[in-house]
Amino acid sequence: MLSSLNGFALAQSATWSAHDARLLTAAVAGIAVIVLLISWAKLHPFLSLALGATTLGVVAGMPFGDLVDTFTEGLGSTVGDVGLLVALGAMLGKLLTDSGGAERVVETVLGRTTRKTLPWAMVFIASLLGLPMFFEVGVVLLVPVVVMVAARSEQPVLRVGIPALAGLSILHGLVPPHPGPLAAVDALHVDLGLTLALGIVVAIPTAIIAGPLFGSYISQRVDLPPATHLLGQTPDQEEHEHRPSFLAAVAMLLLPVVLMLCKSVADLTLTEGSLGYTILDTIGTPVVAMMLTVLIAIVVLGTGARFSRNKISDVVGSSLPAIAGIILIVGAGGGFKETLVESGVNEMITDLATGANLSPLILGWLIAVGIRVATGSATVATISAAGMVAPMVTELPPAQGALVALAIGSGSLILSHVNDAGFWLVKEYFGMSVGQTLKTWTAMETLLSLVSFAAILVLSVFV
Repeated sequence: MLSSLNGFALAQSATWSAHDARLLTAAVAGIAVIVLLISWAKLHPFLSLALGATTLGVVAGMPFGDLVDTFTEGLGSTVGDVGLLVALGAMLGKLLTDSGGAERVVETVLGRTTRKTLPWAMVFIASLLGLPMFFEVGVVLLVPVVVMVAARSEQPVLRVGIPALAGLSILHGLVPPHPGPLAAVDALHVDLGLTLALGIVVAIPTAIIAGPLFGSYISQRVDLPPATHLLGQTPDQEEHEHRPSFLAAVAMLLLPVVLMLCKSVADLTLTEGSLGYTILDTIGTPVVAMMLTVLIAIVVLGTGARFSRNKISDVVGSSLPAIAGIILIVGAGGGFKETLVESGVNEMITDLATGANLSPLILGWLIAVGIRVATGSATVATISAAGMVAPMVTELPPAQGALVALAIGSGSLILSHVNDAGFWLVKEYFGMSVGQTLKTWTAMETLLSLVSFAAILVLSVFV
């Protein structure tokens, strides 16, 4: 009898082991398909993620009808939660740019700096402008300004440019309302306001080390000629007859951050159900905060710049085509994440990580690093890693869950190289060779990832 029971237990163990092996194979196959299609076949990330999810589901043994329903459900849910915020952020960024508010911020800060403090000012400018803008938009806006400032101050372009790129990039990786952090917050079901606050805490020292300090170091070792071909693209100070004031532009940049933090303040200090709690909780909801900011910006920036109603409509509408692809990629990432959940891969990964005593912080960072290096996409790395570690976060305290989202974002920044569109964008704008771009941009991105992850690990001890 005892031998029969032992035999049954061994058979059960073998069955589960075979099932786990199949799920692990499915996860590896799905990610491998995404990596190969993006990096080798040069297929659009949206299609790559969809085919990767299909591969994962088929290998895991999901019925095809269930697989389609699962992917579309995840896509729709993610676009509903994240896509609207991405669209509203694009509208705010376009209003700031076209009204001249972004130029006003740049000019005001630069007018109050010295040669020594200029790199620090560039971090500040990039951080402010980077809050509502996507990385690529920020680069297009800032690099001509960087070149102009470097030429006028007779400083190496990298001493001014690296701090600006560091400020933009760290926000792209860690701070909502950028698509990657928003997708991580959505997938992990962690508090957005808390993630935003902790993200800023991590971003400040990281941007300082990888920005002004690294910029001063590398500018002495990589000598670049002035990028004079960009000087003609610098913002024309007379392009806007009427422009918002510096305070108005900064207020619009910071308003969504302040509103989103209201929700966390309400959770920490007020009684749930009270009038004050209800008000702060409502205006701190991300969609409400961004919608209010855009509506206020239309009045403050659009009307302040003497835009007609038709002009305001055109500016807001023209912000949307550029981010359609981003919303599709984020949505497909949500579909991939939902496929991971419904196939059982998430639960299997949780069990493996528990058995190996890997914390969600470390596991999330490592997965994001691997996918980032392979695909070149920070957003794909963030979405995929968040989907895999989501079950491990459910029982964590709110602050620890937020730190896991930040750790994933940190891993998604590392080692940008030739498969990353940002690599080529920076290379061409600064007129660098591939080798010079690796020594500067790639090294800066890696430094951002390592320093931010170290800061996250330190914070995890205290929160």
